[in-house]
Amino acid sequence: MRVSLSAFWSVCAFAAAVAVTPATGQSFEFGPPDTSVRPPAAKPKPPAAQPNAAAKPVDQGSIAAPAAVGTQHLEPAPQKPKAAGTEAATSPPPVAAAYKYSSTNQLPPKPAPANCKTVGTFEGWMAAFRKEVTAEGLSPAAISEVLDGLTFDPSVISRDRKQGVFQLSFLDFSDKLATKNRMQTGRAKIAQNKAVFDRVQKQFGTPAPVIAAFWALESDFGTGMGKLPILRSIASLAYDCRRGPMFREELKAVIRIVERGDMSPAEMVGSWAGEIGQTQFLPTRFLEHAIDYDGDGKVNLFRSDADIIGTTANYMNHLGWRPNEPWLEEVVVPGTLPWDQADLAVKHPRSQWGKWGVIRPDGSALQADGLTASLLLPMGRFGPAFLAYQNFDMYVKWNQSLTYTLTAAFLATRIDGAGPMQRGRPGIQMLSPDEAKELQRQLAKRGFDVGEIDGKIGSATRTAVKAMQIKYGQPADSFPTPELLAALRGG
Repeated sequence: MRVSLSAFWSVCAFAAAVAVTPATGQSFEFGPPDTSVRPPAAKPKPPAAQPNAAAKPVDQGSIAAPAAVGTQHLEPAPQKPKAAGTEAATSPPPVAAAYKYSSTNQLPPKPAPANCKTVGTFEGWMAAFRKEVTAEGLSPAAISEVLDGLTFDPSVISRDRKQGVFQLSFLDFSDKLATKNRMQTGRAKIAQNKAVFDRVQKQFGTPAPVIAAFWALESDFGTGMGKLPILRSIASLAYDCRRGPMFREELKAVIRIVERGDMSPAEMVGSWAGEIGQTQFLPTRFLEHAIDYDGDGKVNLFRSDADIIGTTANYMNHLGWRPNEPWLEEVVVPGTLPWDQADLAVKHPRSQWGKWGVIRPDGSALQADGLTASLLLPMGRFGPAFLAYQNFDMYVKWNQSLTYTLTAAFLATRIDGAGPMQRGRPGIQMLSPDEAKELQRQLAKRGFDVGEIDGKIGSATRTAVKAMQIKYGQPADSFPTPELLAALRGG
């Protein structure tokens, strides 16, 4: 699915503590559910694995023909007993039964404003929800096991409202998350799990550094998954006015997980936003994409590295990862460029970017080929610059924050061997939070839908910024500057 930059909006459930302590667990949401109810589907199976096959490395500079990766879901083959201490890579892994309760292909529904008011009591809402899931045919025993005794947690709602980390600049955000320690730990994890990573690359086409970077950002490789009861967090968010429709579907998915026997409520401990495991899967994603990759008969995204790696690769394959193609490449831009072309919604062949003077950080020329990419300038024309290839589309389906996705993709390139980031011109002027809110109000007065006036510069605000830069004859790099705010103040 191709989505333009103007369609993205940040819905990431990211603890404010992350802005201070990179080791603290993050909580990022995936796409939204739809509300249609479907009957249980047959257990899916990933494409057949070929054990011990050498994985083909991803070339960040050139591109080979994509490998054929199937997406069919079949009944898994019976498992042979494992010898103690051996890697379970001798037969296709069984897969958690996928209950096609909700789609994992859509973007989340737009949340209500942070100042929305929740009406009615939690107890009254819970009684109505219990009737709803009973009418939909969910198991009475599982309903009771999940819902009995649940209470509202106001601290979860408070955290959902804040998320101040998204007011950080891209450089500040990436400095806190794409750290040298995470790069080194990611490489160590790849070495420790080489057989599993080789297997998923052969099976799904997903490179180890891409998986490792998400693993690092989502939970610091399991050290920051959170310690809250997932059920209580999801129920509180489902009751709340801001994102209730989305989390009602997640709460239904939790009941399905318990009904299916994958986990008990006591095992569901994690982040305040209700994600499961070390790469932070919402329950709907767990239902459709979690796989038992170590062959022990159970999916464990909390403690099994093989299950974590296999499930993450399976989900990336579902989101459209293109094997043997790059995802992101840092570049250097010239002083003159058609700046309005620097947009995730705009793609040009790499040869065209080269003609416009875009080069690699070491001064070498880009390949003059037809591989298409978008030019991203997260801090404007004076800051870091990246070519985002078609695989970057997978990132923005994983998470709709451009700051987060660029950080995750850049960290993956670092784990893969790329050098440190070119930081651009020193002292790039940033709007203060109050100035960012004023900018949004000025844009809203001119008819732009920038969403909530919250000072967070998301994709809708950047799209409006670009339009006004064009109107005022300023370089249209979509980056909000004091110069643009001054022009807006002047009419």
